[in-house]
Amino acid sequence: MQWHKAKGNRLEEREEIAVNTWTERDTERAKEVWAAYQRQHDISERIGQTAGIDPASGQIWFGASAKDIVAQMEAKGRVTPLYFVRVGTDYYLRKGPYR
Repeated sequence: MQWHKAKGNRLEEREEIAVNTWTERDTERAKEVWAAYQRQHDISERIGQTAGIDPASGQIWFGASAKDIVAQMEAKGRVTPLYFVRVGTDYYLRKGPYR
């Protein structure tokens, strides 16, 4: 789980929550929520955006980046770990050499 820099200790609190509570089942559930959303909605206008999926509530947040989504959540007073994916791909960020 990757979090972007934020003010104060909120980032540290989120990292602690993510590290200590995120499970493989959370990942599976988030992928299920995302797959269901894609079946029910036309996402073609959102290609390239970031989707943040909350596996507990099923809520999906959209933004330019994970950092943008975290800022949206903070503005609404929400702090919860999310599964991030780049719309149009099955991942958010890949590391390593390109083939």
